[in-house]
Amino acid sequence: MPVDRMVDLSGKQLRRFPLRVCSFRDLVKLYLSDNNLHQLPPELEGLQNLQILALDFNRFTELPRVVCTLKQLGILYLGNNKLCDLPLELSLLQNLKTLWLESNRLSHLPEVVCELRLLKTLHASSNALRALPARLRGLRELRAIWLSSNLLADFPPVLLHMPFLEVIDVDRNAIRSFPSLAHLPGLKLVIYDHNPCRNAPKVAKGVRRVGRWAEETPEPRKRSELAREEEEPLDQKDPPPAPEEQPQPC
Repeated sequence: MPVDRMVDLSGKQLRRFPLRVCSFRDLVKLYLSDNNLHQLPPELEGLQNLQILALDFNRFTELPRVVCTLKQLGILYLGNNKLCDLPLELSLLQNLKTLWLESNRLSHLPEVVCELRLLKTLHASSNALRALPARLRGLRELRAIWLSSNLLADFPPVLLHMPFLEVIDVDRNAIRSFPSLAHLPGLKLVIYDHNPCRNAPKVAKGVRRVGRWAEETPEPRKRSELAREEEEPLDQKDPPPAPEEQPQPC
């Protein structure tokens, strides 16, 4: 067992998951980023102490069901794969606080995400989303939602009913008009640049805006830096860069 209870196998060009890892029953962090994995063995279920699992930059076309048995997971990286949907079993991950879904092939946000009651941060940038489910408003712990580089033609109405949100990112969509966001008491940052909008969203005093007609133009910062500020202290992994091309939906 590694002293720090972490195994990092990122960038090893793995095509198969090494079964010997499953013998480390007290493992807390497992990084499998940037490999060629498209499935995981059922033996992974033995890692019931896992809190962070990174599967980004692989070849998954569907989420292996065994991941949904890891009920202590708090952070799950699924970005830069070829996911079109998520299994209903994902609702078993009731301790999940941060979910990365960026750069997949999602044409809709799976309804099962609305079952993750403790979710605080949702990254769904660089997909093909056109709307958000109304049930999302039930995620009362959600504080940050990242939706850049999707196909949103309108500002998602459900976000207007989520007063607990602190960060809203809808950069690089197709939104032509913004409603007022001044009634959202928790809002701290809204990123709305690169939309064909005719107005800036109205916000309460002290809320930072990034986009055209913002009252103040802050020094440019990478979205990844802004995202890291909102992450759980447990998360020490740098987020992946957003791709330039729009992903193709299934």
